[in-house]
Amino acid sequence: MVKQVVRVLKRNEAEKRLPVLKLEIDYELATLYDAMMANDEAQIRKSKLILEQFRQELLRLQA
Repeated sequence: MVKQVVRVLKRNEAEKRLPVLKLEIDYELATLYDAMMANDEAQIRKSKLILEQFRQELLRLQA
């Protein structure tokens, strides 16, 4: 019973977080594109790190 409640809570969390996470990914991809066009190596590295964190969160939420 407790496991079912925890599962439902996690699913609700994921349903609320996924749309926001997708927007954050889109924004960071645009930032990465701008950095690439400007040859801003520091921002490119920063955006790639942020996108990797978002990817890991996305995988966790979809599990």
